[in-house]
Amino acid sequence: MGAEAEKQGTENEKPSPNSITVAQFLSWKRQKDADESARKAEAARKRAEDIAAGIVQMNGRELFLHEPWVFDDTRL
Repeated sequence: MGAEAEKQGTENEKPSPNSITVAQFLSWKRQKDADESARKAEAARKRAEDIAAGIVQMNGRELFLHEPWVFDDTRL
């Protein structure tokens, strides 16, 4: 009896005026992902410029990628 009353209650409800379609959501998601990608690319570009200018210190990964000879222990 409780399940029937619950089922009837959901059938009579109207969709929310703020509901969005799947296409609208996917469009929003693509835009959000593109914005985030652009923001990350800009941050990476700025960090590379700052490293080249000597403003910031390189972390271990960046040092290994830019100057791998520092980590070469075969010359000992």
